[in-house]
Amino acid sequence: MGTKHIAPVGALLSVIAFLGAPAYAEPPAHTRSLVRPAPAAGTEPTGAEPVGGVRLGGRGLVLPTGVKAPPRTAAKSYVIADADTGEVLAAKDPHGRYLPASTLKALTALTLIPKLDKATRIKPSRNAVNQEGSAVGLVPKPLYTVEDLFKALLLVSGNDSAMALAEANGGLHKTLADMNAEAKRLQALDTVAKTPSGLDKPGQSSSAYDLALIARAGLANPDFRRYISLKTDKFPAPKGYYEIGNHNKLLWRYKGMIGVKNGWTSKALGSFVGAARRGGHTVIVAIMRHEGYFWGDVADLLDWGFTARGKVAPVGHLVDPVPEPAPLPTADAAAQSPAPAAGDADAARPVQTGEESASPAPYLLGAAALAALAWSGHRLRRRLRRTGSQN
Repeated sequence: MGTKHIAPVGALLSVIAFLGAPAYAEPPAHTRSLVRPAPAAGTEPTGAEPVGGVRLGGRGLVLPTGVKAPPRTAAKSYVIADADTGEVLAAKDPHGRYLPASTLKALTALTLIPKLDKATRIKPSRNAVNQEGSAVGLVPKPLYTVEDLFKALLLVSGNDSAMALAEANGGLHKTLADMNAEAKRLQALDTVAKTPSGLDKPGQSSSAYDLALIARAGLANPDFRRYISLKTDKFPAPKGYYEIGNHNKLLWRYKGMIGVKNGWTSKALGSFVGAARRGGHTVIVAIMRHEGYFWGDVADLLDWGFTARGKVAPVGHLVDPVPEPAPLPTADAAAQSPAPAAGDADAARPVQTGEESASPAPYLLGAAALAALAWSGHRLRRRLRRTGSQN
């Protein structure tokens, strides 16, 4: 057979290869998220940079250069931060995990304030009323609003109020799940809530860094800020009201004190997170595991923070919360969307992936090509037979 018969066959095979190719482009691979998901507490990979900066991974003092170090304190851990910029000015064992005691109530409040209607009236359960430790003195009667319970939680550190709020939110299990989700959203990865009150429980933890994150987020919430700033308030009782006072002694002693939360148990020792504002600037101090009377130490650390802010290179940063995911379009929004123009028909088609995306066109074209090949082969064999008979 001469080469004149081979060329048409090669051309035909090239056409078939072209026709058999997919009639659609492969969809691009999903892009990597710019926001790294916050890992669950205790699961950070070894060697990963600590939240807030590499220097905050140290267990000892983390200090800026060029200024006098902060005053000595009996606290095992602390963070001094500029609340406005998020700059961490100095720290000691900032990510060290310790029992938080009642400072955890700041997370309880931050989690539940957006979820509960402050005007809702609550009848505490017997379980809530009988919580151990500090209490406001609830009785199982519908005397209290949600707002009353938040005031009791943050002023007098009511463990009974913490449980009553958890029950109002759907129960203890749901509330702990919500608190831990909020901690993860804030990137407070050292924090694990096992109680809404901060009462010691195995596995519960937080850090000075996380308490500073929680306080900074709380200051942005008007109700949270209002509650923590109250020195005194009236609280409902079966026969009228009685007065409750804020346990944060610095509200009376320290100029510009905004408040937040203090705590103490025999296992956790003293802990505190608070903020003050002077000269248009806000400084946060968080301490953990203080072995003595800590109010003077906190005041000294705040003073140092106001002196140092704006003058020192930060040793780290209070990170921002993980951004909320973009909401999915609703059915109403889809119905209100304008119909595509006639020329936009291709753009209006939904993009499909996987096996369902395969158009039938390639298969129809392939079948046609195979039929053409069979017919051409048939004609070629007849021609070869005729040629062979002539030779």
